Amino acid sequence: MAPEPQRGRRNEPAFVAHVAAFLAALRGEAPEAVATQTTANFHALFRHAVAS
Repeated sequence: MAPEPQRGRRNEPAFVAHVAAFLAALRGEAPEAVATQTTANFHALFRHAVAS
C-alpha cells in the first residue's frame, strides 16, 4: 500500500521519504535522525553479510 500522500497509486521505492517522515513524526524525531539510523542499519547489515 502506498503511503498517505500517494494513496491509490502503486507503491514504489520513491515513496520511502514519505514513510520516513511519517515514522519520524510518530516517534517525535527529526526525519534526518530516521535517515541516519536507517543508513547505519543498512551498513551494519551488509557489513555483517559480507563478513559471514
